[in-house]
Amino acid sequence: MPARNEAPYIAEAVSSLSGMHVIVVDDNSSDATGDIARRHGTTVIGGSPLPSGWTGKMWAVAQGVAAAAATHPDYLVLTDADVVHAPDSVSQLIAKAEEGPFDLVSLMVLLRTESLAEKALIPAFVFFFLMLYPPASIENPNSRTAGAAGGCMLIRREMLERIGGIETIRGELIDDCALARAVKRCGGKVWLGLTHDTRSIREYGGFTGIWEMISRTAFTQLNYSPILLCGTLAGLTITYLAPPLLALTFQPVAASLGIAAWLLMSIAYAPILRFYRRPLFWAPALPLIALFYAAATIDSAVRYWTGRGGTWKGRAQALRTRAE
Repeated sequence: MPARNEAPYIAEAVSSLSGMHVIVVDDNSSDATGDIARRHGTTVIGGSPLPSGWTGKMWAVAQGVAAAAATHPDYLVLTDADVVHAPDSVSQLIAKAEEGPFDLVSLMVLLRTESLAEKALIPAFVFFFLMLYPPASIENPNSRTAGAAGGCMLIRREMLERIGGIETIRGELIDDCALARAVKRCGGKVWLGLTHDTRSIREYGGFTGIWEMISRTAFTQLNYSPILLCGTLAGLTITYLAPPLLALTFQPVAASLGIAAWLLMSIAYAPILRFYRRPLFWAPALPLIALFYAAATIDSAVRYWTGRGGTWKGRAQALRTRAE
């Protein structure tokens, strides 16, 4: 469990894993993260200085994995310091790995939806993620699609060693999906599911907080490609924004097509709303939500091109180098 300035969350997170050998890597926190974790009976490792070429999270994970290797485990659970696990969370992950058999299994934990912004935008975050990374395609060994949810992952130790360890993804910002790609490239099998029982307690705050979350990695997701950015924005416009605009025209055929498309997208969005126990009246708002995500994605690209990148826990990331 990598942890950097997670004092508000870490007590509940480590307590949910009571009875397990939990290794917390305190990534140079400026708050009481490490002390709180120790008081709850976990093994706490003080993170060493960040080497060049590594992201802070991956360096912390690598140190935790190295410490765990001494016990020669069959599996390693990689989890976040804001995730509260269900009592049977780990046993379910192991059972799924054995059933497959799968080399990497992960759960998309239930994200917090308490503020107005969270209620409006977080279910859509999961909706768009599952469109990019359909679980059926992830599980299909013949598909190149590889994805995982970093808050709750279990990986076979042998597979992690086969792909070259955490060092293989040392510089990745979207590390969970990078890990899934590395496993699939080595012939491993990957599974992704959703859960109500294991949840994130991290507060996203208002619309600004969620904007920052998206902007931090959206352009990274597009491999910093202007072509992919334009294609993504065009796809969002055609799929989500054009239907309501057509519906508002005075042309009967165009308006009918727009209303039909708007209805279909609302129906497609409904299962995620039900999963998050949100009223279905949010479904027709998907075009506005998509517009928010599109604008945050543009901001992500602008930040990269202007050399500002994003920040996470006081560290800059996704910065454009002079060589680029």
